[in-house]
Amino acid sequence: IWMQEGNQSTVFTFVFVGFSEYPKLQVPLFLVFLTIYTISVLENLGMILIIRINPKLHTPMYFFLSHLSFVDFCYTTTIAPKLLDLLIVEDRSMSFKGCIAQFFFGCTCVITQTFILAVMAYDRFVAVYNPLLYTVAMSRKLCSLLVAGSYIWGGICSSTLTYFLLALSYCGSGIINHFCCEYSAIISASCSDSSNSQLACLVICMFNEVCSLLIILTSYVVIVITVIKIPSKGGLRKAFSTCGSHLAAICFCHGVILLLYCVLKSKSSLLLVKFATVFYSMVIPMLNPLIYSLRNKDVKETLKKLVHLKVLSHS
Repeated sequence: IWMQEGNQSTVFTFVFVGFSEYPKLQVPLFLVFLTIYTISVLENLGMILIIRINPKLHTPMYFFLSHLSFVDFCYTTTIAPKLLDLLIVEDRSMSFKGCIAQFFFGCTCVITQTFILAVMAYDRFVAVYNPLLYTVAMSRKLCSLLVAGSYIWGGICSSTLTYFLLALSYCGSGIINHFCCEYSAIISASCSDSSNSQLACLVICMFNEVCSLLIILTSYVVIVITVIKIPSKGGLRKAFSTCGSHLAAICFCHGVILLLYCVLKSKSSLLLVKFATVFYSMVIPMLNPLIYSLRNKDVKETLKKLVHLKVLSHS
């Protein structure tokens, strides 16, 4: 919807297609997505609480994990409420300002998450390569700077892309064949030349992917070389178990990103794009706490104590 007031555009509303092409799936999808979102929120907030109250988990690795959980919580909360709303409410519209805000916060979370994962790879590299000096090398100040840098860089990239979106003109029906304000989806509703905006997105995405993957791959190449030199099988097993969960999270995140932006390009794959976006924005934030906590005794013990205290408080 496009309204004019003098020479200035005052109102532009985006209309999402979402999953409306499959009316019989609306309720089942709502229940599935609501369950995933609820579990994701409980897990990530629970992980932050567990790390906070257990002194044994006050280590660099869990400091980074607490921020990963916070970013996952923010990202899924940015995307999921509107998705759930689209599945049960007839009004599928969102204001221009609301859409830009959703994109800004969602983009900030995605880029911040990418670099926190890279920072965690560096942390594992230091832990395996030089375990005796680990606590000295990964000081509290350095950990704080690495996390702050991830947030700041995420904000800078997101602000840059948001600027390019705001520089475009929007007109016509404003229909977006998606359920969220993804960059290419917003650009598709523009009626002006978007070549500069697309170039900015390509440069920023490529730079972030190459830099983060370079840090990750370099860290793990050194880790593998170091681990191979470990004479005992016990040390070898311990080193791989330390890094295995992190590698799983990296494969999930970067795998879906590459799928969305390098593989799925045709219009026939739009449904797959939507489900891949759901997987990245809701399922991965739900899986990350499980990946990192399932094999950790301290996390399990703290969780059992919390459940025990909850039961005692109600008895």
